[in-house]
Amino acid sequence: MTESTLTPRTASLVAVSGRDTDSAISSLAGMYAGRTWYSATLDEDYWYRYVAVGDAGLSIRRSQMHGYLRGDVATEGEVVVQWLDQGTARVDVGRDEVRMTPGVPTLFPVERRFRMEYHDWDQRLVHLGAGLVRDVAREQGLSTGPLAFDHTVTPDPSSIAVWRSSVAGAMRALHTGGIDSLAWHEAQREVARALLRLYPLQAPELAVEPGQRAGARLRTALAFIEAHAHEPLTVAQIAEAAGLSVRGLQDSFHRSLGETPMNWLRDLRLRRAQEELLQLHPGETSVGDVARAWGFTHMGRFSAEYASRFGEYPRHTLRRSS
Repeated sequence: MTESTLTPRTASLVAVSGRDTDSAISSLAGMYAGRTWYSATLDEDYWYRYVAVGDAGLSIRRSQMHGYLRGDVATEGEVVVQWLDQGTARVDVGRDEVRMTPGVPTLFPVERRFRMEYHDWDQRLVHLGAGLVRDVAREQGLSTGPLAFDHTVTPDPSSIAVWRSSVAGAMRALHTGGIDSLAWHEAQREVARALLRLYPLQAPELAVEPGQRAGARLRTALAFIEAHAHEPLTVAQIAEAAGLSVRGLQDSFHRSLGETPMNWLRDLRLRRAQEELLQLHPGETSVGDVARAWGFTHMGRFSAEYASRFGEYPRHTLRRSS
């Protein structure tokens, strides 16, 4: 295993490479609980490379091989999405087989063993922790027992575009802020939301909890959000602070404010970003720095949301402060 050349603030999980079939199986099979793996050369120039960055919640990976590989795979506690930049591959061979199309994200079967086959490929993978996916699903009002997806569906082009944008935003957040930044925390959740759009979770909506005296608890939730908006927050943390269930919190926000807790938090962070832009001078900071500090990883989307909320683009606010 080799050391990563990325900046110290990013987390390099693994980086391996080699030029023989035995080392490929030894290096790669353990990452996917591999069994009965077989690899073969295509010609005298066999090689493989694999690199992963991120953390336990979200990791972004690239796998390449000039060669052939097949075997059994299982992922535990993770949801894995992959796509080919080039090459050919089959997933869930002999069962609900999916022949991968370059550029189209494909979901690994979740929490069960399956067979795969790859040939001369350049592949991207995104690993999401099951806990992150469940947490974001709860934010969307879904009941989350076992994570049930239909991995055989073909995602639509708009969902693929959102997915690619979210993954690119996560990479930017990782490189600029590192794994401890608010931007990385929010980027992880954007990727999870994009996953649930790419492959909708087959889960019922959470039942509404009637009869809760939510007024005081809602005020507690709002105060908690105000005090902790600069920190990584989840809907479960806000609900716990308010003494409500996730569904109870969401219902209170919807009935009283016509909004979701996470949208309320996002709007508050927009207002805090505006306050900073008004106080700072162009030579002291940039719009991108302020946006990332408040958890916004996609600059185009941040500018559009900001303009919609305040009637001007953030760069104009920063110029007015000088």
